[in-house]
Amino acid sequence: MSPPVYSDISRNINDLLNKDFYHANPAAFDVQTTTANGVKFSLKAKQPVKDGPLSTDVEAKLNDKQTGLGLTQGWSNTNNLKTKLEFANLTPGLKNELITSLTPGVAKSAVLNTTFAQPFFTARGAFDLCLKSPTFVGDLTMAHEGVVGGAEFGYDISAGSISRYAMALSYFAKDYSLGATLNNDQITTVDFFQNVNAFLQVGAKATMNCKLPNSNVNIEFATRYLPDASSQVKAKVSDSGIVTLAYKQLLRPGVTLGVGSSFDALKLSEPVHKLGWSLSFDA
Repeated sequence: MSPPVYSDISRNINDLLNKDFYHANPAAFDVQTTTANGVKFSLKAKQPVKDGPLSTDVEAKLNDKQTGLGLTQGWSNTNNLKTKLEFANLTPGLKNELITSLTPGVAKSAVLNTTFAQPFFTARGAFDLCLKSPTFVGDLTMAHEGVVGGAEFGYDISAGSISRYAMALSYFAKDYSLGATLNNDQITTVDFFQNVNAFLQVGAKATMNCKLPNSNVNIEFATRYLPDASSQVKAKVSDSGIVTLAYKQLLRPGVTLGVGSSFDALKLSEPVHKLGWSLSFDA
Protein backbone atom coordinates (compact mmCIF):
# COMPACT_ATOMS: atom_id res chain seq x y z
CA MET A 1 0.00 0.00 0.00
CA SER A 2 1.32 3.43 -0.95
CA PRO A 3 1.77 6.17 1.65
CA PRO A 4 -0.72 9.06 1.55
CA VAL A 5 -0.05 12.21 -0.43
CA TYR A 6 1.41 15.06 1.61
CA SER A 7 -1.91 16.82 2.21
CA ASP A 8 -3.39 13.60 3.65
CA ILE A 9 -0.67 12.80 6.19
CA SER A 10 -2.76 14.43 8.94
CA ARG A 11 -6.10 13.51 7.41
CA ASN A 12 -7.42 11.71 10.52
CA ILE A 13 -7.14 14.71 12.82
CA ASN A 14 -8.11 17.21 10.11
CA ASP A 15 -11.33 15.32 9.33
CA LEU A 16 -12.12 15.08 13.03
CA LEU A 17 -11.64 18.83 13.50
CA ASN A 18 -13.26 20.06 10.29
CA LYS A 19 -15.58 17.50 8.68
CA ASP A 20 -19.33 17.15 9.36
CA PHE A 21 -19.73 20.46 11.19
CA TYR A 22 -22.70 22.34 9.77
CA HIS A 23 -22.66 25.77 11.44
CA ALA A 24 -20.67 27.51 8.68
CA ASN A 25 -23.68 27.60 6.32
CA PRO A 26 -27.17 28.50 7.58
CA ALA A 27 -28.58 26.03 5.03
CA ALA A 28 -27.10 23.42 2.68
CA PHE A 29 -28.67 20.90 0.33
CA ASP A 30 -27.23 18.31 -2.04
CA VAL A 31 -28.52 15.54 -4.28
CA GLN A 32 -26.40 12.79 -5.86
CA THR A 33 -27.61 10.18 -8.32
CA THR A 34 -25.95 7.44 -10.38
CA THR A 35 -27.26 6.09 -13.68
CA ALA A 36 -27.26 2.45 -14.75
CA ASN A 37 -24.07 2.95 -16.81
CA GLY A 38 -22.20 4.64 -13.94
CA VAL A 39 -22.61 8.33 -14.82
CA LYS A 40 -22.91 10.41 -11.65
CA PHE A 41 -24.89 13.63 -11.31
CA SER A 42 -24.87 15.98 -8.35
CA LEU A 43 -26.55 19.20 -7.30
CA LYS A 44 -25.16 21.18 -4.37
CA ALA A 45 -26.65 24.34 -2.92
CA LYS A 46 -25.70 26.29 0.17
CA GLN A 47 -26.44 29.63 1.77
CA PRO A 48 -23.08 31.11 2.81
CA VAL A 49 -24.62 33.86 4.97
CA LYS A 50 -27.98 34.26 6.67
CA ASP A 51 -30.66 35.75 4.39
CA GLY A 52 -28.13 35.73 1.54
CA PRO A 53 -28.45 34.18 -1.94
CA LEU A 54 -27.81 30.51 -2.59
CA SER A 55 -24.53 29.29 -4.07
CA THR A 56 -25.36 26.38 -6.41
CA ASP A 57 -23.32 23.91 -8.45
CA VAL A 58 -24.42 21.22 -10.92
CA GLU A 59 -21.94 18.48 -11.81
CA ALA A 60 -21.73 15.39 -14.02
CA LYS A 61 -18.99 12.76 -13.79
CA LEU A 62 -18.16 10.02 -16.29
CA ASN A 63 -15.55 7.28 -15.80
CA ASP A 64 -14.28 4.58 -18.14
CA LYS A 65 -12.72 1.93 -15.90
CA GLN A 66 -11.17 0.04 -18.80
CA THR A 67 -9.12 2.98 -20.09
CA GLY A 68 -8.82 4.91 -16.81
CA LEU A 69 -10.22 8.06 -18.40
CA GLY A 70 -12.58 10.31 -16.48
CA LEU A 71 -14.42 13.56 -17.16
CA THR A 72 -16.10 15.80 -14.61
CA GLN A 73 -18.00 18.89 -15.76
CA GLY A 74 -19.48 21.42 -13.35
CA TRP A 75 -21.43 24.65 -13.74
CA SER A 76 -22.33 27.11 -10.99
CA ASN A 77 -24.95 29.84 -10.72
CA THR A 78 -22.10 32.39 -10.90
CA ASN A 79 -21.48 31.13 -14.46
CA ASN A 80 -18.27 29.37 -13.45
CA LEU A 81 -17.40 26.34 -15.57
CA LYS A 82 -15.17 23.71 -13.96
CA THR A 83 -13.74 20.79 -15.93
CA LYS A 84 -11.54 17.93 -14.76
CA LEU A 85 -9.93 15.38 -17.09
CA GLU A 86 -8.40 12.32 -15.42
CA PHE A 87 -5.91 9.92 -16.98
CA ALA A 88 -5.26 6.93 -14.74
CA ASN A 89 -3.47 3.63 -15.31
CA LEU A 90 -1.20 4.99 -18.06
CA THR A 91 1.45 3.05 -16.16
CA PRO A 92 1.13 1.35 -12.76
CA GLY A 93 0.89 4.00 -10.04
CA LEU A 94 0.72 7.01 -12.38
CA LYS A 95 -2.27 9.36 -12.49
CA ASN A 96 -2.60 12.66 -14.37
CA GLU A 97 -5.40 15.20 -14.28
CA LEU A 98 -6.09 18.57 -15.83
CA ILE A 99 -8.38 20.91 -13.89
CA THR A 100 -9.69 24.08 -15.52
CA SER A 101 -11.96 26.83 -14.27
CA LEU A 102 -13.52 29.56 -16.41
CA THR A 103 -15.76 32.47 -15.51
CA PRO A 104 -16.26 34.33 -18.83
CA GLY A 105 -14.84 37.84 -18.69
CA VAL A 106 -13.76 37.44 -15.06
CA ALA A 107 -11.20 34.73 -14.38
CA LYS A 108 -9.67 31.54 -15.71
CA SER A 109 -7.26 28.91 -14.40
CA ALA A 110 -5.68 25.64 -15.46
CA VAL A 111 -3.76 23.24 -13.24
CA LEU A 112 -1.99 20.06 -14.34
CA ASN A 113 -1.57 17.49 -11.56
CA THR A 114 0.63 14.39 -11.71
CA THR A 115 0.74 11.71 -9.00
CA PHE A 116 3.06 8.71 -8.92
CA ALA A 117 2.52 6.16 -6.13
CA GLN A 118 4.62 3.14 -5.24
CA PRO A 119 4.65 0.89 -2.15
CA PHE A 120 7.14 3.03 -0.21
CA PHE A 121 6.70 6.54 -1.61
CA THR A 122 4.20 8.87 -3.26
CA ALA A 123 5.23 11.89 -5.35
CA ARG A 124 2.97 14.62 -6.67
CA GLY A 125 3.40 17.73 -8.79
CA ALA A 126 1.02 20.55 -9.73
CA PHE A 127 1.66 23.11 -12.48
CA ASP A 128 -0.47 26.27 -12.43
CA LEU A 129 -0.51 27.21 -16.11
CA CYS A 130 -2.59 30.40 -16.25
CA LEU A 131 -0.88 32.71 -13.79
CA LYS A 132 1.23 35.60 -15.09
CA SER A 133 3.99 33.95 -13.09
CA PRO A 134 3.56 30.17 -13.54
CA THR A 135 4.14 28.11 -10.41
CA PHE A 136 4.96 24.53 -9.54
CA VAL A 137 4.07 22.79 -6.28
CA GLY A 138 5.62 19.42 -5.55
CA ASP A 139 5.52 17.04 -2.62
CA LEU A 140 6.98 13.68 -1.66
CA THR A 141 6.00 11.26 1.12
CA MET A 142 7.75 8.11 2.28
CA ALA A 143 6.63 5.45 4.75
CA HIS A 144 8.28 2.69 6.75
CA GLU A 145 6.83 0.61 9.61
CA GLY A 146 4.21 3.16 10.63
CA VAL A 147 6.37 6.26 10.20
CA VAL A 148 5.31 8.64 7.40
CA GLY A 149 7.41 11.64 6.48
CA GLY A 150 6.90 14.19 3.76
CA ALA A 151 7.98 17.51 2.31
CA GLU A 152 6.28 20.06 0.07
CA PHE A 153 7.63 23.07 -1.79
CA GLY A 154 6.36 25.76 -4.11
CA TYR A 155 8.53 27.09 -6.94
CA ASP A 156 8.01 30.39 -8.80
CA ILE A 157 9.10 29.52 -12.33
CA SER A 158 9.47 33.12 -13.54
CA ALA A 159 11.43 34.29 -10.50
CA GLY A 160 13.39 31.04 -10.27
CA SER A 161 12.95 30.86 -6.49
CA ILE A 162 11.29 28.76 -3.80
CA SER A 163 8.06 30.49 -2.79
CA ARG A 164 7.13 28.23 0.15
CA TYR A 165 7.98 24.95 1.79
CA ALA A 166 6.65 22.61 4.47
CA MET A 167 7.62 19.39 6.22
CA ALA A 168 5.58 16.79 8.11
CA LEU A 169 6.29 13.69 10.16
CA SER A 170 3.70 11.28 11.60
CA TYR A 171 3.62 7.96 13.38
CA PHE A 172 0.65 5.64 12.88
CA ALA A 173 -0.10 2.83 15.33
CA LYS A 174 -3.09 0.50 15.28
CA ASP A 175 -5.38 2.80 17.27
CA TYR A 176 -3.66 6.20 17.36
CA SER A 177 -1.40 8.59 15.47
CA LEU A 178 0.99 11.41 16.34
CA GLY A 179 2.07 14.13 13.93
CA ALA A 180 4.05 17.34 13.55
CA THR A 181 4.32 19.85 10.69
CA LEU A 182 6.39 22.94 9.94
CA ASN A 183 5.36 25.53 7.33
CA ASN A 184 7.82 28.10 5.97
CA ASP A 185 9.82 27.95 9.21
CA GLN A 186 6.90 29.80 10.85
CA ILE A 187 3.80 27.78 11.68
CA THR A 188 4.45 24.71 13.81
CA THR A 189 1.66 22.18 14.39
CA VAL A 190 1.53 19.12 16.63
CA ASP A 191 -1.47 16.77 16.57
CA PHE A 192 -2.81 13.64 18.24
CA PHE A 193 -5.60 11.29 17.12
CA GLN A 194 -6.97 8.15 18.79
CA ASN A 195 -9.63 5.55 18.08
CA VAL A 196 -10.63 4.89 21.69
CA ASN A 197 -12.99 2.13 20.59
CA ALA A 198 -15.37 1.34 17.74
CA PHE A 199 -17.71 4.15 18.84
CA LEU A 200 -15.44 6.96 20.04
CA GLN A 201 -12.66 9.06 18.50
CA VAL A 202 -10.72 11.89 20.13
CA GLY A 203 -8.03 14.22 18.87
CA ALA A 204 -6.26 17.52 19.46
CA LYS A 205 -4.09 19.94 17.53
CA ALA A 206 -1.73 22.63 18.83
CA THR A 207 -0.53 25.43 16.54
CA MET A 208 2.09 28.12 17.14
CA ASN A 209 3.51 30.87 14.93
CA CYS A 210 7.22 30.85 15.75
CA LYS A 211 7.85 34.15 13.95
CA LEU A 212 5.52 36.20 16.17
CA PRO A 213 7.02 37.46 19.44
CA ASN A 214 5.32 36.04 22.53
CA SER A 215 3.09 33.90 20.31
CA ASN A 216 0.52 31.81 22.17
CA VAL A 217 -0.15 28.18 21.37
CA ASN A 218 -3.63 27.72 19.88
CA ILE A 219 -5.21 24.40 20.89
CA GLU A 220 -8.27 22.64 19.48
CA PHE A 221 -9.85 19.46 20.83
CA ALA A 222 -12.53 17.39 19.07
CA THR A 223 -14.41 14.16 19.62
CA ARG A 224 -16.73 11.98 17.56
CA TYR A 225 -19.21 9.53 19.07
CA LEU A 226 -21.40 6.98 17.26
CA PRO A 227 -24.54 6.26 19.34
CA ASP A 228 -25.66 3.71 16.75
CA ALA A 229 -25.09 2.67 13.15
CA SER A 230 -27.20 5.54 11.73
CA SER A 231 -26.08 8.60 13.71
CA GLN A 232 -23.07 10.48 14.99
CA VAL A 233 -22.38 13.31 17.43
CA LYS A 234 -19.36 15.62 17.18
CA ALA A 235 -18.01 18.34 19.46
CA LYS A 236 -15.07 20.72 19.16
CA VAL A 237 -13.61 23.17 21.67
CA SER A 238 -10.86 25.72 21.07
CA ASP A 239 -8.87 27.68 23.63
CA SER A 240 -10.40 30.88 22.21
CA GLY A 241 -13.73 29.86 23.74
CA ILE A 242 -15.46 28.69 20.55
CA VAL A 243 -17.58 25.58 21.13
CA THR A 244 -18.94 23.72 18.10
CA LEU A 245 -21.52 20.93 18.16
CA ALA A 246 -22.92 18.77 15.34
CA TYR A 247 -25.35 15.90 14.92
CA LYS A 248 -25.81 13.73 11.82
CA GLN A 249 -28.65 11.26 11.34
CA LEU A 250 -29.40 8.80 8.55
CA LEU A 251 -33.17 9.29 8.22
CA ARG A 252 -33.55 6.47 5.72
CA PRO A 253 -31.25 4.83 3.14
CA GLY A 254 -29.84 7.65 1.01
CA VAL A 255 -31.24 10.52 3.11
CA THR A 256 -29.01 12.21 5.71
CA LEU A 257 -29.75 15.22 7.93
CA GLY A 258 -27.06 17.24 9.67
CA VAL A 259 -27.49 20.10 12.16
CA GLY A 260 -24.79 22.12 13.84
CA SER A 261 -24.16 25.13 16.04
CA SER A 262 -21.23 27.24 17.10
CA PHE A 263 -21.13 29.65 20.01
CA ASP A 264 -18.56 31.75 21.81
CA ALA A 265 -18.51 30.68 25.45
CA LEU A 266 -16.78 33.95 26.38
CA LYS A 267 -19.43 36.13 24.68
CA LEU A 268 -22.70 34.35 25.39
CA SER A 269 -24.70 37.60 25.47
CA GLU A 270 -23.43 38.83 22.08
CA PRO A 271 -24.92 37.91 18.65
CA VAL A 272 -21.89 35.97 17.42
CA HIS A 273 -23.33 32.46 17.53
CA LYS A 274 -24.10 30.38 14.43
CA LEU A 275 -26.63 27.70 13.51
CA GLY A 276 -26.83 25.64 10.32
CA TRP A 277 -28.28 22.50 8.78
CA SER A 278 -27.64 20.21 5.82
CA LEU A 279 -29.85 17.73 3.96
CA SER A 280 -28.34 15.15 1.59
CA PHE A 281 -29.95 12.72 -0.85
CA ASP A 282 -27.99 9.90 -2.49
CA ALA A 283 -29.61 7.54 -5.00
